[in-house]
This record gives sequence, C-alpha cells and structure tokens, in this order.
Amino acid sequence: MAFQLAACAEMLWPEKPIHWRAARLHEMGFGVGLWNWPAWDLNELERTGATFTIMNGYLEGRLTDHDGAEMLLRSARETAQVGKRLGVQRLNLHGSGLGDGGIPIPLHGAFSPGMEQRARDTLNRLCDMAEEMDVVFTLENLNPLDHPGCPFGATSQVLALVSAVNRPQLRINLDLYHTQIGEGDLIRWTRACLPWIGEVQVADNPGRCEPGTGEINYRGIAHALHDMGYDGPVGMEAFAKDDAEAALDAFRTAFTL
Repeated sequence: MAFQLAACAEMLWPEKPIHWRAARLHEMGFGVGLWNWPAWDLNELERTGATFTIMNGYLEGRLTDHDGAEMLLRSARETAQVGKRLGVQRLNLHGSGLGDGGIPIPLHGAFSPGMEQRARDTLNRLCDMAEEMDVVFTLENLNPLDHPGCPFGATSQVLALVSAVNRPQLRINLDLYHTQIGEGDLIRWTRACLPWIGEVQVADNPGRCEPGTGEINYRGIAHALHDMGYDGPVGMEAFAKDDAEAALDAFRTAFTL
C-alpha cells in the first residue's frame, strides 16, 4: 500500500529558491506543501508542474470574535483564489493568526462564554464560502510549547470543532508532531479523528526532523493507519536533520508498506 506522500517545501533546502524546491519534490514523486504564498512567485510555482497538496489558507483573522471572523473570511477567500490557481488540495487554518515565531495573535474575548459556539459559527460560514468556491479547508492542531496559548490548538479541541461542524468542506489536518508534544497517544487520537482527517502531517520529536530521528515509531503508525483503512495524504512537515534527500528517503521508507 502507498500513501499519498508530500513534504513542506519551505522547510527543506532553505538555500534554494522555492520553485526549485517544489520542482525537486515533484521529481522525487512527492506532493508539495506551502506555508504563506505572498512571498513567492506564483508563475514560477505554476511552471514546476508540482501537485500542491496543502497551503496556509489565510493570512489574518480569528475564529471567535466578529472583527476577527470577518478578517479571516476575507483573507481565506483571497487565499482560496490563489489555491485554485495552483490546484492546492487543502487550505490550512489555525485557531488564530500566528505571529512572529509562531506565537498566536491573541483573540478578543477568547475565553469568554460562548467561544466554542462562535468558532463553530465562523467555521460554518467558512464552509459556505468553500462550497461556493469548491475548495476544502483543514483545521490543524498545534502544541502548547511551540505555540503557547493558541486557542483551539489541542487535538481534542480541533476534533470537537470539526466533528461538530461536520461538513465536507472542513477536515482535520492531524499533525502528529504536535499531538506527540501536546497529548501523546498518537494511534488512539488518529483513530478518534479518522472520519474527519483531511491530511496527516508528521515530524519526529524532539527536533522536528524526519521520521527516525526521535522518539516516534512512525513505522508502527503507518501500519496502524493502514489497519484503520486510511489511504489519504501524509505530509512531512519537518526539517532535515542533515540532508534533505536522505530525510525524504527516510520518510518514504517509513510510510511505504
């Protein structure tokens, strides 16, 4: 069995232009993940012929207050248009915008009563837009060490929101690196999220490098995913410990059954 494998271009070959990185991943048989698109030449990326599997789906905004939701929806619509141009398969979200160093931009009234309902309302509005534009968004979990104070960052919170909205335009980007730091118990969390997973992302811990460099048994997780019947995308959102191509080979080996 072969999963659909992809890797984040922005974390590999940092000395190379982004279109070179996307083209090399494509040559090696991987899909391409991106973070923020405004920094890159979209014409150059289009010319690579790469399959863009996931991209950051917004540039600003928040889930739980009126002004933040309006910002999020405007930004997501603009980004979705770019995503359609590149053929991006999934547009990624977090509970709030992320600032310098991945630190969440504070939510207004983040912990006031009704925040979960307001977040669900915003996500339903996002799904209405996504249905109109024929795109899919994912909501990603984040860990509390790298992203302290991020609202709706925990795996449990992401699962609760996405399962409550329960629409095909919104899936979970289950990042197992973040789950390992935040909760552990990766296989059981994967099983719980399975009906709503749009993508599984991986990196080893500690270090956020490729499988085989830390404590996570990704070969075991690959077998567990197969046993669950998951055959969707698996993306390596990781740095290379030494060499990018060796890191990609290790990732491929871990997830080729």
